[in-house]
Amino acid sequence: MPAILSNKPYRVGRSRTGLGLFATRAIKKGTKIVRYFGPLLDSKKKRDDAIENKYLFELNNRWTIDGSVRKNIARYINHACRPNAESDVKPRKRKVVIRAIRDIEPGEEINYDYGTDYFKAYLKPIGCKCAACEKKRRKKRAEARAERLRLKAKAERKALKKAEKEAARLEKEGLKLQLKPRLNGKTTAAKTNGKHANGKHANGKLGNGKPINGMHLNGVRSNGHGRAAAADRKLAAAEPKPSLKTKPSLKLKASLKPGTPATAIGGDQQASA
Repeated sequence: MPAILSNKPYRVGRSRTGLGLFATRAIKKGTKIVRYFGPLLDSKKKRDDAIENKYLFELNNRWTIDGSVRKNIARYINHACRPNAESDVKPRKRKVVIRAIRDIEPGEEINYDYGTDYFKAYLKPIGCKCAACEKKRRKKRAEARAERLRLKAKAERKALKKAEKEAARLEKEGLKLQLKPRLNGKTTAAKTNGKHANGKHANGKLGNGKPINGMHLNGVRSNGHGRAAAADRKLAAAEPKPSLKTKPSLKLKASLKPGTPATAIGGDQQASA
């Protein structure tokens, strides 16, 4: 067991994952920080091979260090995907030393990469909580928020555009409704029920009583002589019918002498009447 000097460059403190190892002073790149130690386990022995915990450090296919003992200060070093230290493994000496791979500032947490097998077995199911992964997750969350805001703004713009389009359509329909007739569907120039204001029906009839296609409004057919026949009937109805009293008798016509003036005849007829 290595001696722990009083002037050790690290201390155990609280970190985001529990306990961690922090630098108490500046540590230069390449400096050995602490040794990872514990009982050696032989995989050929069933008793040793049955031991299972999170602090087993495998040196090779046969030998493994059980670092679960409390005196192993290196067990407090947490995993990091972008570490500031690394494990220097010496299988022949069955020894592991943690070495700085860059300058470490005082108060900075010391960490190293546990390896792919350990990460998949213990860290991936719960998620890595190192600074790099937290930063990556924060970035992803920020990107997701930005994407949600972008989609929300896009949806709002689309809804606004749709509303403006709908408002324009309703306004256009309102103008059309204002131009439509409001008195029984009639306009000043034409009727919407198929009749014109000039008297012509949509079915081929005139509103003034004139015939179209040989038909009056009262149903009397006109074949070209309808007007003359109607006029003759009107004249005939207007003229008085001669009565039997006004007709000159045959005896009076026969008794007329040649040379008798017509006025005399007319006067005789009136007198006889």
